[in-house]
Amino acid sequence: MSGPGGAPPYGQPGWGPPPGQDPYGQSGWGQPYPQPYPQPYPQPQPPYGQSPYGQQPPGWGPPPGWQQPAPPFQPPPEPDPRWAFPHPEPRPYHQMLRTWTYRTWKPLVGVLLVVLGLVIVLPLITFPVLLVAALFEPGDMSYGDRIFQAATLEKLTPSGLLYLNVALGAMILWVGLVMRWLHHLRLRWSSSVVPKLRWTFMAGCAGMAVVALIAQVVVGALVPQSANPDVAGQANAVTGTTIALAVVVLLTTPFQAAGEEYAFRGYLLQAIGALARHKWISIVLTALLFAVAHLQFDPPLFFDRFMFGLIAAWLVIRTGGLEAGIALHVLNNYLAFGFAIAFTDLDSALDPGDVSWWNIPVTLTQSLVYAVLVLWLARRMKVQTTTRPPHLDEPEQQPAQAVSAGPV
Repeated sequence: MSGPGGAPPYGQPGWGPPPGQDPYGQSGWGQPYPQPYPQPYPQPQPPYGQSPYGQQPPGWGPPPGWQQPAPPFQPPPEPDPRWAFPHPEPRPYHQMLRTWTYRTWKPLVGVLLVVLGLVIVLPLITFPVLLVAALFEPGDMSYGDRIFQAATLEKLTPSGLLYLNVALGAMILWVGLVMRWLHHLRLRWSSSVVPKLRWTFMAGCAGMAVVALIAQVVVGALVPQSANPDVAGQANAVTGTTIALAVVVLLTTPFQAAGEEYAFRGYLLQAIGALARHKWISIVLTALLFAVAHLQFDPPLFFDRFMFGLIAAWLVIRTGGLEAGIALHVLNNYLAFGFAIAFTDLDSALDPGDVSWWNIPVTLTQSLVYAVLVLWLARRMKVQTTTRPPHLDEPEQQPAQAVSAGPV
């Protein structure tokens, strides 16, 4: 095969451009290959239709109908149950503070904070309420004497009762702060195992409390009259003081009773239950603290407070919430203050003095009848008595048996 212009074939002697010709002339030696370059096979196209230099010339891009393949399906990661629910297994009410992040020091510090709040912090924070209320209190006493009597509870006055009830009612917020700071739980985890206040169940408990009150009245009529030595034969006169006291009792008693329940049957019951595990240790200790906190050490009266705390704490654990204790506590305080305002010496509402042992069968009748009725109501309404972690509801994670968190 000859080269251009009749030159010998490639590699033979004499191969090259003819002598005297320009290698870049018309002979074709050294000329660039004619364009376009013949391509026996089509060049592959870039998968995303973009040239290497950031431009998109005509013809570049995916072929018609081409679609990028979908990535393989990957299920989303399952949330950590510790962040979705505080308990790894069902918990009764008195062990609800044993969460994923439980540490022994937390309930110990919490008990100390609740006691300090009840005795020192909240009385100081709410003291301006007394200063303002004393300005509008009826009577001829000086402003300083009103504040002194109200602060020391030497005499029951509207401003003193308002100050006392506001300070005790503020325990609801204080318990919420302790729960949030120490245990990273909201206040609703002190309300019940749901976790929230079950208002329908509480309304039913209030109805059962009225029935128990009727039983108490019947038994009270059968005991000797020495059980009620301070009852007057006629109603007290209606004055500005009695009207002011009645308004304060009506508006603030529910908060005062609920504050005591959140403190004693709420946080303290849960904190002691988290440390001691067994329910009767927490029931007895919180009932004893409740009786001591009233600072009334006359034996029949102290025993009456202790038995109320005992039955109320037992009901809280059996029903899984504070509703039964709050309903009975509110009704008892309404009855005690209302009866004192209407028929007896007003100071006896806070300090009944010496109480006959005949008063114990009367109050025990009310508490025991109430406990039986509330248990019946709880079974009828099928109230929840332990927490229900949602990560145990899935069939693949449901244990063969219900997990026991200890004695209930």
